[in-house]
Amino acid sequence: MALICFRLFKIQTGPPLLSLRFRAVHARPLLQGQPHTSQGHTRLSASFRSFEKWTRLQNTSLVSSGNVTVNVRLSAKAEPAKQFHTSAALRALPAPLMWLVLRPLQKVAAIIIGRSIRKWWKALPPNKKQLFREWAWQRRWHLVGAGTGLLFFISLFFFTHLEESPVTGRSRLLVFSRDTFMELAQHASDECMEEYVDAFIPVSDPRHQVVEQVVKRLVQRNHDIEGINSLSWNVHVVDRPSVNAFVLPNGNIFVFTGMLEAVADIHQLAIVLGHEMSHALIGHAAEQASLSHVVDLLSLILLTVIWAICPRDSLAVLGHWIQSKLVQFMFDRPFSRKLEAEADQVGLKLAAKACADVRAGPVFWQQMELAEQLIGEPTTPEWLSTHPSHHNRITHLNRLVPEALEIRAKCDCPALPASDPRVAFSKTVQLLLENTKKQESEERKVREIAKDTSSSRPRLGGVLATSVLSQALLSKRDLTESGLTLKGVQPTVSLQTSNGNDQVHF
Repeated sequence: MALICFRLFKIQTGPPLLSLRFRAVHARPLLQGQPHTSQGHTRLSASFRSFEKWTRLQNTSLVSSGNVTVNVRLSAKAEPAKQFHTSAALRALPAPLMWLVLRPLQKVAAIIIGRSIRKWWKALPPNKKQLFREWAWQRRWHLVGAGTGLLFFISLFFFTHLEESPVTGRSRLLVFSRDTFMELAQHASDECMEEYVDAFIPVSDPRHQVVEQVVKRLVQRNHDIEGINSLSWNVHVVDRPSVNAFVLPNGNIFVFTGMLEAVADIHQLAIVLGHEMSHALIGHAAEQASLSHVVDLLSLILLTVIWAICPRDSLAVLGHWIQSKLVQFMFDRPFSRKLEAEADQVGLKLAAKACADVRAGPVFWQQMELAEQLIGEPTTPEWLSTHPSHHNRITHLNRLVPEALEIRAKCDCPALPASDPRVAFSKTVQLLLENTKKQESEERKVREIAKDTSSSRPRLGGVLATSVLSQALLSKRDLTESGLTLKGVQPTVSLQTSNGNDQVHF
């Protein structure tokens, strides 16, 4: 028997110089042109300029007697590489993006597995079903132990992925790190830029300048908050009538002109922007995606069971729909409302440190509630929405206002006016209600007179009453006298040039 050991080294490009060295004990190597001995140690070497010569060496025969141990060592001396090229690096998709792509496929796989289990069980003869039941009963404690172990690993996963929020100090589950999630945020930002590229108002527009200066003031006055300086806050104002504003996790801010028309003054704008910036500071997007990912994985088990135990596909589809709605209304939407309430709290603090009048926060949502009532928009129950109701939001902000006022007083901010905007808004609404009642009374009398005088004519009293009522509710004179405007940024927004820089003054 002969034991041969090869040590191979990576050979770079270019014609290498290969040398073969081996030592034989009690061996008789038969190489052309080389002496040989019958005993002792023999050291042979050969040099090759090509791989073909090395392959011819492999055909060399070794004649031995007894136990022979041959050690063959292959080394390479490479000349400098010539025109060595490497392929471009391929970057994997971000984990959140891969999850979004594979999410529907996971549900399809769970349905197929569950349906296959059901068909397999139906195809079994009764005796094999009985044997399977007996087998499961005999190993019930093993199955219980396996389930307990699975729960243990799931709990371990939760505890190892808990992190503390740097802003609120709240423990939360983060499956995706913020750095990884930023890649997905960049994809979302690129999509938004492509979608609204034709609707952006120019940077020189006064509306854009106001939003940009408010954002700068919020950042400067809250520089002590962790993470606020690490984000690049870029303002984009979209010329769309939608009353909306949002901030992506990478700091890109999108404000619609409809939102600028909805706010009454600069203080409300600061509170709205502080709320949206809080989402990015706390990392709500990554937190919500992490919880949704975990809930989806657990739902796959339930989905497989539903398709396995339901006798028909129609019942399985119904069970699947019920399961998805339960997950939506018991986990997704309540958690979204919780994050919105937290953003309200943090955003109000950001606005307070920026010297905004935090009492304007509840007023903004009262205006939104009134505007929806005036246009007749149906009210969605809170448990069906991803956001808190206007009433609950107003109540929550009113509870936070005293603390925010204390924070504002500690930041060397100018004193607030004695008149509370919440009280002024309540008086304005009361005035509108009184005018509405008067108009309703007058219109009722007009309808009665019209009914008595011309019973044969078309009855347009209801239409006229509705028109006059809408005009009374939206009376510009009443709103102007009370200082309340539902549309347009008030002249309280002032830009003052100092040392060549525009500054917003609250």
